[in-house]
Amino acid sequence: MQVFKTPIEGLLVIEPKVFRDARGYFVETYNEERYREVGVDATFVQDNKSCSTYGVVRGLHFQRPPYTQAKLVSCAEGRVLDVAVDLRKDSPTYGQHFAVELDAESHRQFYIPRGFAHGFSVLSERAVFTYKCDNLYHPEADGGILLTDPALNIDWQIPAEQMILSEKDKNHPLLSELDNPF
Repeated sequence: MQVFKTPIEGLLVIEPKVFRDARGYFVETYNEERYREVGVDATFVQDNKSCSTYGVVRGLHFQRPPYTQAKLVSCAEGRVLDVAVDLRKDSPTYGQHFAVELDAESHRQFYIPRGFAHGFSVLSERAVFTYKCDNLYHPEADGGILLTDPALNIDWQIPAEQMILSEKDKNHPLLSELDNPF
């Protein structure tokens, strides 16, 4: 397994070792002991999976305290652009984002600690996206930032006219309007 630190403290890109042969492949997608050794300090309690088509953009979502969530995300089928935005008030990278492409071929993972908003765009015809969370989902703690906020300047790699957004995601506040809970 290779682990890459990002310019934003706490965000990690993880490339698990993939064993391929004539039968296919085998990959260990999570091992608590090994992941703790490389900085994934979370006890996961909920797994989620979504399936989306090209142009779907989901996010930017977060859970407010005391229900904040760290996530370990990956793409089980297809290809996505995954994005995390730093919402930690005292962070020198507050309001900055980091994006990484995740795909089923590489099995690359992205670790997002608590204190970040998260979203992804589907770059392939179809994508199955998985994530492990270290806290249960609580609808009353749901929060978000408008994913097209000009201040964030995120290139979702989907033309605006082809973006497929939920009504909820179209109506999140700008980062500057957010009553920051972190």
